[in-house]
Amino acid sequence: MASSRNTPTGSCARSRATAPIARPTEPAPIPLLEFDPRRVAIIEPSRVIRPIDIAEHCVLCFFQEVIRELVSGGATTRHVHTGRSEAGDYPVYEIDYGGRRLAVVSPGVGGPAAAARMELMIALGCRKFIACGGAGTLDSGIAAGQIVVPDCAVRDEGTSFHYLKPSREVAPTPGALAAIEAVLRENNHEYIRGKTWSTDAVYRETRVRMNRRRREGCVVVEMEAAAFFAVARFRRVQCAQILYGGDSLAGRRWDSRNWNRNAMRERLFHLAAEACLRL
Repeated sequence: MASSRNTPTGSCARSRATAPIARPTEPAPIPLLEFDPRRVAIIEPSRVIRPIDIAEHCVLCFFQEVIRELVSGGATTRHVHTGRSEAGDYPVYEIDYGGRRLAVVSPGVGGPAAAARMELMIALGCRKFIACGGAGTLDSGIAAGQIVVPDCAVRDEGTSFHYLKPSREVAPTPGALAAIEAVLRENNHEYIRGKTWSTDAVYRETRVRMNRRRREGCVVVEMEAAAFFAVARFRRVQCAQILYGGDSLAGRRWDSRNWNRNAMRERLFHLAAEACLRL
């Protein structure tokens, strides 16, 4: 396939109509900056994924043990779809949550997986999303288990740039963010609202880069928020995220703080579910 065929419009001068062969255009400094605003892709989810009878509300839950407990612990649960992936197939569930329908799925790990699974859920029929997960803390004052609500994500990853024009940050949709904060206040949960650093490279979170992110206001680091928020804005659906403080990058050495065994995980799911059903 000729490289000129995939050249995005908007950043380079086009070849004259009279030219028999299109000339290669000047590429952007990096491909991530070659944003294409056209809404239809070659593999367009709405054309290759059939919608099903599914709840419009969906919790994107990173906590596999919480999902397993929902399925095995007596909740009214239906296995409504199976997502296909080379990394392994994954189930899509619908549960009866307080008499209302709620879809639940694991979004995988990292921006590409999270975006793809969110796209699947949108194509199936979901429109209102709350994600719940853990995050590394950049502030030593954030305890393990402390609730953090991102009001903005620094886009230090790749996926979001395929959905929105290049910019430094992307925010959750306002209604979804407001729903999370309302639920937390009503349940008397203290929380920190702040900026998150979304990155692809967990083993390249260097001290220099971490300090830069802290100086611009980031309080946590994770891998998916920017992708969630970008997909939501591109697809015109609602989405925000609720996190808890997990491992710590704030000290002289990394401290895991047993982040994946924190008791807040189950509670965070229920807060996310309550917030989602308010949308």
